[in-house]
Amino acid sequence: MLGLDDPSLVVAVIAAGVCLGAELLHLRRRRPVAHLAFGPGGRPAAWVHAVPGLRAAAAGLLAWGLVSLLVIIPKTHSNAEGAFQQDEADKHVLMVLDVSPSMRLEDSGPGGLQSRMHRARDVLDSFLRRIPLEQYRISVIAVYNGAKPVVEDTRDVEVVRNILGDLPLHFAFPSGKTRLFDGLESAAELAAPWDPKSTTLILVSDGDTVPAQGMPRMPASVADVLVVGVGDPTTGKFIDGQQSRQDVSTLRQIATRLGGTFHNGNVKHLSTVLIRDLTRGDDESVLEAFTRREYSLAACGLGAFLLAILPFLLQVLGTRWRPGKLASSRLARAWRAGLTGVS
Repeated sequence: MLGLDDPSLVVAVIAAGVCLGAELLHLRRRRPVAHLAFGPGGRPAAWVHAVPGLRAAAAGLLAWGLVSLLVIIPKTHSNAEGAFQQDEADKHVLMVLDVSPSMRLEDSGPGGLQSRMHRARDVLDSFLRRIPLEQYRISVIAVYNGAKPVVEDTRDVEVVRNILGDLPLHFAFPSGKTRLFDGLESAAELAAPWDPKSTTLILVSDGDTVPAQGMPRMPASVADVLVVGVGDPTTGKFIDGQQSRQDVSTLRQIATRLGGTFHNGNVKHLSTVLIRDLTRGDDESVLEAFTRREYSLAACGLGAFLLAILPFLLQVLGTRWRPGKLASSRLARAWRAGLTGVS
């Protein structure tokens, strides 16, 4: 917020006041020669009376914009990637990763030769390669017979890739049934203190039995939810005495109940359109997205434009009186009359 102690506002007021004082002094000096400047009437065009105020406002805008750009914290760029770096990332990617033993069955990928965990790694790695990572913090929650946070708010993508690889996280849990709701509850608790609409939640699993009630409610920080299914959805493999395959209907139901999107990642990666929709941020207007830097640049441009265009407008539209035009027309008529012999 701007205050009286803001140096840019003080400089702007001083610049506008000095400019307005100079305009008033110029007005006093102009009065004795008004008939020479504006003709017999001694008055300029009506809009010219607003010029002193316009010049003062333009000077104030230009001064405020320049001083604001001087005092605000500048944007910096990474030497490695040339991307904008914020002092503190304000966006989050929260991954809930199914690490149950069934995720190690090999029936995924274009040829059906990848394990479900490796396919999940490929899909998520493709996602991470196509988002501006410098603007995000990444958290991973492992879920099996319960849920455990693995990493919170990291910027090191290699740590995440290691988790998505062959890390045997299922040994951190007691044997039992997969409980995806536990992972979603843990994700909701972790994301609760974050800024509103700053988080993209991604659930990766081959499916689970979902009860009709008890779906965890996501906090205001979660803007988008993506459920990614891995594993062959048609032909299953046996594990622990039962057949396991990607439960598309259950995963789609989870996505629907969370207000998100389901993607069958068994063969295809996430589309560019889907990633753009997930990372576009909150639907705010252009003015709401403006920071003081953008307002300062706009003030500089508007102030400089007014100061540059006013002299031209005064020359062209400052008065309707055009000295010399009437005399020139009379001489031309007399010259033509002399050539034709008309007196």
